[in-house]
Amino acid sequence: QVQLVESGGGLVQAGASLRLSCVASGRTFSSYVMGYFRQAPGKEREFVAAISRSGLSKYYADSVKGRFTISRDNANNTVYLQMNSLKPEDTAVYYCAASKGGSAYGSLNYDYWGQGTQVTVSS
Repeated sequence: QVQLVESGGGLVQAGASLRLSCVASGRTFSSYVMGYFRQAPGKEREFVAAISRSGLSKYYADSVKGRFTISRDNANNTVYLQMNSLKPEDTAVYYCAASKGGSAYGSLNYDYWGQGTQVTVSS
């Protein structure tokens, strides 16, 4: 069992930056692919970014490529999402998730989810 606790959300203006953090419990953090998804009101949950177990491979949605950076610290069981040049359309609840395997892009491949953190970007 893995528990994920997110932090770092908030209300910012367009163009600002935020860094989300997700701390995982347990001793097997490095065995999971880690991802971030987001869900805006009235919309389906969508893939944002993912990072391989070693941290060497990273995957991004086209909508955030070049603005968001995912990273992980396996020694401290933490994954980060650095979000720069935020836009109003980035407003959503952001979820951290852990996957034992399968495509990093598909939410169904993730086994554990955090509680979510709200990101609101004003224009």
